[in-house]
Amino acid sequence: MPPLDHKFYEKELHRMQVELVKLQAWIKHKGLRVVVVFEGRDAAGKGGVIKRITERVSRVFRVVALPAPSDREKTQMYFQRYAKYLPAAGEVVLFDRSWYNRMGVEKVMGFCTDEEYERFKNNCTGFELAMIKDGILLFKYWLSVSNEEQERRFKRRIEDPMRQWKLSPMDLESRRCWYDYSRARDAMFETTDTDYAPWYIVPSDSKRKARLNCISHLLSLIDYKDLKSPEIILPDRDKRQTYDDVLPLFQRRHVPERY
Repeated sequence: MPPLDHKFYEKELHRMQVELVKLQAWIKHKGLRVVVVFEGRDAAGKGGVIKRITERVSRVFRVVALPAPSDREKTQMYFQRYAKYLPAAGEVVLFDRSWYNRMGVEKVMGFCTDEEYERFKNNCTGFELAMIKDGILLFKYWLSVSNEEQERRFKRRIEDPMRQWKLSPMDLESRRCWYDYSRARDAMFETTDTDYAPWYIVPSDSKRKARLNCISHLLSLIDYKDLKSPEIILPDRDKRQTYDDVLPLFQRRHVPERY
């Protein structure tokens, strides 16, 4: 398929980001609690989608991207680590990877035992059902990148010094374990793709299309209205006690004006 025209992409993205601002106001007004999970292979484009969702909104949207668990966290109930990041009223939490690490990287790389993996499979749907019954809106996205496109993106990271920081040893290992991740993904879908918390697959070989498709779909899942903001009037300065607030700055250190 032909690439998405840049001008069209920017226009559509701007339009959707305006809608996200309206959605944000509605969520805050109604006290909704929203959780959005983003999963997918390395270099699938999760970060890019999340960035475009959050770059024009306020702290109503909060991104959670957890590092490897600490020694203490490893002894906790598995879902405990994630439960504390769930939203309060008027909040949206975007998980850049989530509790599904256990069925993905932890399973493939041997970071969990078979017993821990089976326990997760048995408990995950119950955890999500408890969230939903408590009133949380839960949406789960899997960004699907092809073998050829992942290879291209990894090679680009290797060749570009400004992108090399994106490439970790775990990324390289995930490339070698492509088919193991495929099996892990399918087992995850088989167990956790439920009627009350379904997985939505986002083809992501085209980053622009993936971003627009995912944001458009997310907007369609919540029935929101445009809350008209009250008229904002910029007040004049109070001149009853004037003060020279410019001259004192000339006595201070300035950054050289090279541009």
